[in-house]
Amino acid sequence: MKISINRLKKYIPHTESAEEIGALLTQSGLEVEGIEEFVSVKGGLEGIVIGEVLTCEKHPNADKLSITTVDIGTGISPIVCGAPNVAKGQKVLVATVGAMLYPSTGDSFQIKKAKIRGEVSEGMICAEDELGIGSSHAGIMVLDTDLPNGTPASEFIEIGQDMVLEIGLTPNRADAASHLGVARDLKALLGRDLEIDSAPEFKVEASGPAIQVEVENTADCPRYAGVVITDLKVGPSPTWLQNFLKALDLEPINNVVDITNFILHDLGQPLHAFDAEKISEGKIIVGKLPKDTEFVTLDEKKRKLSGEELMIKDPKGGLCIAGVFGGEGSGVSDSTTSIFLESAYFSPDIVRKGSQFHGLKTDASFRFERGTDPNMPVYALKMAVKLLQETAGGKVSSELIDVYPEPIQDFVIEVNYGHINRLIGKKIEPAQVKSILESLEIKVENETAEGFTATAKPYRVDVTREADIIEEVLRIYGFHNVELSENLRTDYLAEHPVKDLNKLQYRLTEILTGQGYYEMITNSLTKSTYAEKSGFLDPKDNVVIYNKLSEDLDVMRQSLLYSGLEVLARNINRRQTDLKYFEFGTVYHKAEEGYSESKRLSLFLTGKKTAESWLEPTKGFAFADLYSTVEAILEKLNIQPGDLSMVETAPYAYGLKIMLGQKELATIGLLDDKILKQAEVRQEVWYADLNWDLLCKKATGLKKFEEISKFPEVRRDLSLVIDKTISYDQVKSVATKFGGKLLKRIGVFDVYQGDKIDADKKAYALSFYLQDQENTLTDKVIDKTMSKLIQAFEKEVGALIRT
Repeated sequence: MKISINRLKKYIPHTESAEEIGALLTQSGLEVEGIEEFVSVKGGLEGIVIGEVLTCEKHPNADKLSITTVDIGTGISPIVCGAPNVAKGQKVLVATVGAMLYPSTGDSFQIKKAKIRGEVSEGMICAEDELGIGSSHAGIMVLDTDLPNGTPASEFIEIGQDMVLEIGLTPNRADAASHLGVARDLKALLGRDLEIDSAPEFKVEASGPAIQVEVENTADCPRYAGVVITDLKVGPSPTWLQNFLKALDLEPINNVVDITNFILHDLGQPLHAFDAEKISEGKIIVGKLPKDTEFVTLDEKKRKLSGEELMIKDPKGGLCIAGVFGGEGSGVSDSTTSIFLESAYFSPDIVRKGSQFHGLKTDASFRFERGTDPNMPVYALKMAVKLLQETAGGKVSSELIDVYPEPIQDFVIEVNYGHINRLIGKKIEPAQVKSILESLEIKVENETAEGFTATAKPYRVDVTREADIIEEVLRIYGFHNVELSENLRTDYLAEHPVKDLNKLQYRLTEILTGQGYYEMITNSLTKSTYAEKSGFLDPKDNVVIYNKLSEDLDVMRQSLLYSGLEVLARNINRRQTDLKYFEFGTVYHKAEEGYSESKRLSLFLTGKKTAESWLEPTKGFAFADLYSTVEAILEKLNIQPGDLSMVETAPYAYGLKIMLGQKELATIGLLDDKILKQAEVRQEVWYADLNWDLLCKKATGLKKFEEISKFPEVRRDLSLVIDKTISYDQVKSVATKFGGKLLKRIGVFDVYQGDKIDADKKAYALSFYLQDQENTLTDKVIDKTMSKLIQAFEKEVGALIRT
C-alpha cells in the first residue's frame, strides 16, 4: 500500500523527513518496506529553461528545418528546429546541451552539441511529448509568460513532487488502509492533533432522476448511501489530483473516476459511480441474482454469477458486483452527464465470496474484505460531492439517501491494569495508558484502581478483546522501550509439538533417494475421465474447477496414481524404462459437508531392477522390492503395522493392504493393465499408496540409533508347519508379541510346500535373533524364550513344530 507524504501533511502537519516518519510507523506495526521519490515529470525538467527565439530562417539544406538563434539567459544558442510553428519572437522551452529528456513515448536521450545538415545546433526547442508533460507533437510549446530568459522550466510548469511510503499492511490493520488511517497512528506517535475537514453540507440544487434504494438483506449490506449528481462534465482531473494518483501508481482516467479513487485511498471508503440514465426504472436494489446469471464487468469479460455474491442491480439486471467490480453497462463514460454516487458498508464475508469466486482483487475489495468504517459512508460521500462540484461542475439533484436500519455499535472492552503490566512486562502508569488510548480515539471510561472500560469505534475491527487493547498500548509506547529483565521468565509455557512434520518428510526423502528413488512433483489438476474410468474412484467426489483452463485439467486429483503414471509414460516414451519414483502430494475430495484434502505418499517401480551386465542376468522389479521400501518407511517412523489383507480390486491386479487399527495405512501391489492403458503405460508398474497424514499422526518420532551392544547375538532356528491360509505377517506378529525384549529380529530362510507335508499346509523355516543389551545370554534364558515362542505358535496359529 502506497502513502503520500504530501497528503499525510494535510492531516498531521510535520517537518520530519520521510525516513523519520517511516521509522515511527514501522515501530508501531505499520512496516514501511520502502520509500520512493515521486516527480510528476520524470527528470524534473532539469536542464530545461525558458528561451526567446531571436531569429528564425529556413535551413539552406533542408526544406522542413529552420535555423534559429535563441536567448537562453546565459547566452545566445544556435538551434536547428523541425517544428512548423517556430517563429521569431516566441517564448519557448529549450533543452540545453547536457539535459536529459524523457519523452512520453520512446527512450530517454541526452541533448548534445551537433551538426544537422551542416549547421551547428546547441540545444532543442521542445514540444509537449518531448518533455514528457503531454502527448501533443503538433509543434513546439509557445509560452505566454513574462519570466526572464534562462528561468528554469520547473518555475513555469507545475511539477508535482512527493515522497511515497510503501507499507506492508498486515491483514488485521484494515483501519490503516488509507491516508486517514495512517494519520491516526501518526497522531498518537507524534502527539499532535489530527486536522480533518468537517463534512460539507450541501442542498439540492437541481432536479434529476429520482432514485429509490431497496436493500434485500441488511446482514449483507448494513448501510447503503447515495446521491444523484447532474450537469456533470466528464473530463481530465486537475493537476493536483492526477499527481496524487500517479504518486500511488494509479493511472488518472477522468474527474469522476479519479475522485472516487482519491476518496478510497484518502479515507479508506470505496465509492462507485453509476451513470444515472442507465439505471432502469430509477431503482437500485442491493441483493443477489440467480446462479449462472451472465454479467459483463468493466473489463468487458462475460462472467457467470455463483448466486452467492452480493449485487447492485436494477429491475432489469445487475449493475455491479458489490464491493468488487462495476458492470460495463452502467459505467461512467465521456458522454455521462448525471451519476448516482454510491457509498456503502458491505459485510466483509459477502464481498470476499464474490472476490474469490470471480478471481477479482481490486482496491475496493481489498478494503471491504477486511472491514471498512460503517460510520464513514456519508462523510466520504459529502467530500466526494464537494470535489465533483469543484472539478466537474456537478449539481446535487436528490436528497442524500442513507439506508442504515441497525447502526453498528462500538466495541466495549473491560481492561485490567494488572494484565497490561503483566503482558507488556513493564509497569506503565495509568495516566500514560489513558493518554495513548485516547490518542488512538479509544475512549477510557469507568476508571478504577484495578482497571477501566475501553470503547473502540467499529472501524477498529482488530480491537475487540482486552489483549487487543494491550497491544495498542504497547505498539504506541514502543517495543524498544520495554527493557529485558536480567532473569527472563514467562507466565505461560506453550506446549511445543513433539513432531516436526517437515523434518519427517525430509528424512524420508533422504531414505528414498538413498535407495535410488527420484522425487517428482506433479500437477494437482487432472482429467475428470480418470475417475470415471478408474473403477475405484467416485466421479461424484471430484472437485470441479469452475474456471478450468482446459478439458484435460478440469478437476482436482483424488489420487496421486494418475499424475505419477503420466510422468512414467513421458519417461518411458523417451526410452527411460527403469524408473523408481516417489511423491508427497495432496489429494482432494468433495463430500456432502463440503470439500476435504489430505496428504499422500506414492511410490512407483517399473522396468528392470538391475542394469544389463555380463556378470548376472537382469531382473525386473518385484513385489518384495516395493514392500521392503514401505517397511523401511514404517521402521523409520517407529510404526508397527496392523492387519494385512490381500487386495484384488482396482487399481491393482493383486496387492496387499496394511491397516493401522480401523484405518487403512497403505496399499501395495501390481497395477492392473486397464489402469495402465488409461495413462498409456505399456509395461508393468508396482505402486504403493500411503496415507501420509496417518503416518505423521502415528509416528513416534524418527528412529534413534544406539551404540552396538557389547554382548553377542544368539540365533535359534525353528521350522513351523502351518495352514496355507496363515500369512507370514501373522506368524511375525505372534513372535513379536511373545518374544519379549530379547527378540531383536526374525528372518525366513526357507518356505516349503510339497509331498512331504499335507496339501493344505506349508512350512516356514524361521531364524530368531536374541540379544540382551546388558548381559551375555545363558542357555537357560534362551531356552525359556524359545519355549515361550513355541507354545505361542502352537496356540495362536496352530503350528506344528518340526525339529
